[in-house]
Amino acid sequence: MNSKSHDIAKLYKIHGVVQGVGFRSFVYHRAHSLDIHGYVQNEIDGTVTVLAEGSMEALLEFEKHLRVGPLFSHVTNVEIVDAPYVGYDYFEIR
Repeated sequence: MNSKSHDIAKLYKIHGVVQGVGFRSFVYHRAHSLDIHGYVQNEIDGTVTVLAEGSMEALLEFEKHLRVGPLFSHVTNVEIVDAPYVGYDYFEIR
């Protein structure tokens, strides 16, 4: 796994209409465009969880996209907590 001293990790929990609307694919493409590594996954409670590793600047931009989502989504809340940096080599949809 990669280790960049300037990279940080954040865990996001996105609430709203975020399943069945292409949200994970949207997140995947935004993560790749911003050189963010980690994963996105649907949760049983209807939320989407994202673990993202990257530069502070990239994660701030990424968060803006998470708050908007794709066309047919409706984001009502984004919870954000710091997470331990693991050093993922890529971003994946789980």
